[in-house]
Amino acid sequence: MILTAISGITAYRMHAPKWAVAPTSGAGAGKHGGRANRVGLAALYLALDLDTAVRENQQVSPLMPPGTLVSYQLSIDPVVDFTGGYQGDKWAVLWEDFYCDWRGCWFNQRIEPPSWVLGDEVVAAGAKEILLSSHLSPHGANLVLYVDELGSTDRLEVYDPQHALPRNQTSWM
Repeated sequence: MILTAISGITAYRMHAPKWAVAPTSGAGAGKHGGRANRVGLAALYLALDLDTAVRENQQVSPLMPPGTLVSYQLSIDPVVDFTGGYQGDKWAVLWEDFYCDWRGCWFNQRIEPPSWVLGDEVVAAGAKEILLSSHLSPHGANLVLYVDELGSTDRLEVYDPQHALPRNQTSWM
């Protein structure tokens, strides 16, 4: 694995409006699983630019679902940097399957996606995040942040200077 640190990075996520009350939780991905986290492992999926955040929220649909765009300031160490993709001399062979169709594996074939095993390995190695290329935005990059692994020296701050984000679910009534 290639380990690095990120410091003073701005990241973005387009949240479903109902869940903008908990912009740092990662609970949604923990409930259903995601590319690099199995069910039960909380993960916050972020993008390093606005276009990628929007495209990741839209996925492959021609229509854009409603969303609340949130900005974050991050400083985290260590981080697995997989933006260069699989290279046999730098990565264990399982990383070649990181971009597998994890949804097809889990929901259709009912098998554990290789990318979930890799997420487990990242956490076991003490890393708190994976930095990876986006497949939905040609030059975009994403972060998979294992929020429960953050330590006292890590920084994950939501930028909300006017306190515009809802504070609880009653904000939607």
